[in-house]
Amino acid sequence: MKRFNRILYGGDYNPNQWPREVWEEDMKMFRHAHINSATVNVFSWAKLQPSEEKYDFSELDDIIDMLSRENYEIVLATSTGALPAWMAKKYPEVERTDYEGRHHKFGHRHNACPNSPVFQKYSVRLAAKLAQRYGGNPHIKCWHINNEYGGECYCENCEKAFRVWLQKKYGTLEALNEAWNTEFWGHTIYDWDEIVLPNVLGDGMENGRTAFAGISLDYRRFNSDGILANYTAERDAIREFDQETLITTNLMGTYKGLDYFKWAKEMDIVSWDNYPGYNTPWSETAMCHDLMRGLKDAPFMLMEQTPSQQNWQNYNALKRPGQMRAQSYQTIAHGADTIQFFQLRRSVGACEKFHGAVIAHVGNENTRVFREVTQLGAELETLGDAVLGSRNEAQVGIVFDWDNYWALEYTSGPTIDLTYVKHIHEYYKYFYDRNIAVNMIPYDADFSQYKLVVAPVLYMVKEGMAQSLESFVENGGTLVTTYMSGIVGQSDNVHLGGYPGPLRKMAGVWVEEIDALAPELSNEVVMITGDTCRCNLVCDLMHLEGAESLGSYGEDFYQGMPAVTKNSYGKGHVYYIGTHLEEQGLSGILDQASEDAGVERVVPDGDGLEIVCRRSQKGRIYFVLNFKDQEKHMPASLCGKQDLLSGENVTEKTVLKKYDVYILQE
Repeated sequence: MKRFNRILYGGDYNPNQWPREVWEEDMKMFRHAHINSATVNVFSWAKLQPSEEKYDFSELDDIIDMLSRENYEIVLATSTGALPAWMAKKYPEVERTDYEGRHHKFGHRHNACPNSPVFQKYSVRLAAKLAQRYGGNPHIKCWHINNEYGGECYCENCEKAFRVWLQKKYGTLEALNEAWNTEFWGHTIYDWDEIVLPNVLGDGMENGRTAFAGISLDYRRFNSDGILANYTAERDAIREFDQETLITTNLMGTYKGLDYFKWAKEMDIVSWDNYPGYNTPWSETAMCHDLMRGLKDAPFMLMEQTPSQQNWQNYNALKRPGQMRAQSYQTIAHGADTIQFFQLRRSVGACEKFHGAVIAHVGNENTRVFREVTQLGAELETLGDAVLGSRNEAQVGIVFDWDNYWALEYTSGPTIDLTYVKHIHEYYKYFYDRNIAVNMIPYDADFSQYKLVVAPVLYMVKEGMAQSLESFVENGGTLVTTYMSGIVGQSDNVHLGGYPGPLRKMAGVWVEEIDALAPELSNEVVMITGDTCRCNLVCDLMHLEGAESLGSYGEDFYQGMPAVTKNSYGKGHVYYIGTHLEEQGLSGILDQASEDAGVERVVPDGDGLEIVCRRSQKGRIYFVLNFKDQEKHMPASLCGKQDLLSGENVTEKTVLKKYDVYILQE
């Protein structure tokens, strides 16, 4: 498989939206900005195929020829992210039916029913024609299928396909009825054709929850698999004509709708679009990068970011001077081998006309954003291939699982405020703040690679996972898990025998009840050290079964009952955190767990800075970034190392202002 031989620097380019005289001016400006790649043809299906019988590649030929002459690395998209109008007109069933049961007309994007035979036929045909025509061009470094896959459809095609999917999964209606617990509310299914999709016309609820989580969970899995089948069909069509070029599609971080760990197995390289808000914590952005890297445990592509301003959020603040550069280097630090923008030239109209771009509406190089893009491009040229293909290593693994994501947020009770990503981030942030490297890992990861595994709100424990965790702990690993863990199996049916179900033995506790605290309520946890902290959201009322209490509740009728515990199991330990602790209290517990596990920081000093390490064949490369308002001194442990950007060695006098970046070669 072909690999990149330089950091791809460029992004989405739509010359088809502009007259030809603009193209040459673009090339001059891109050269000035050190841009070396372009993603083209993302939304061009209507131009490539103006009617059912006719294809026209003449303009795309000219675009590919122009970029090839300029020695660009080309990311060539298949254009299937938005339907042409003629298709929706002639085959209206190709459009989606939404959660409320409304069948859509032509419009928007991501507008095709994934189970439409019409969409499947023509999308695959287009991908094949593109690969046959351009697959031999050495400048094409990556195929980009569709764009930001997502959404759902609840049409008759999907209902029929869902029944087939269920027959393959369960085999018999008896097995399906047991999995869905259809005895509840007399929902027993006696014929496959009695199964209906779980939207608001069926067992879905208007608040996004569901009367039968088993049905809705299976629909989530079916939808993710169905859209993935669209991707693999186009991929396979490309492979008939091009066996070597990387193939990807752009993912969206913690996007809820698709099981990205499953998707990554079908992708040659993971790519994703990074659009944090004006108030998104830097730790959350770092977590998303680590998740995207963790999908294949390999370097990834940043397919999209804005060079300055977004347009679709509630408050679209400008990136401050230096912020885009620092954000780009944070991306590389956490595993990216490309930096790409949406978009290279700002659109003249429609809903993204105010979305930031390398070339603004003024149309010249005399903008702050263009100067910053140019500076970064020059630096990336200087950096060369120094970090390309290097790997991130970690002693801590945090479990992220889409089945848990779906199931936890479908469940009716104990509180509507219990959300998955927020809780994962709270634990990630502890390690981020201390420069402890983290891998985001799936439920079926090889836990033995880590000293510490953290599994917050592990609501769903699927077959085999408890045994893997037990083996990990027995052999000396440290596990941290929390309230709302070990509750259900893969169909959202409760593990009987007491919470936390299959985790109960190694946790050494039995949770008898779970109290939900309304937003205005809280409790107190008194640690055995004498320290106290507040807690809220939920409180597990638990009994010790071999574990020791590290802290107990200070208020309410369960005052004195354990709130946080530690259990020795084999050669290792299990920490069970039975309530939502405020940051100070959580940090104290994770301090102890990290010390037990022998977890090390990337460097021993440097508090307040973000410090990340990638390892190449030549040694370690340290990324040192300051996202704080206060100036920070270079950590003593890194002094004397050479900065790859400036060529100078850093000293104890080196000071990092906000958004300053150093890349240090060991």
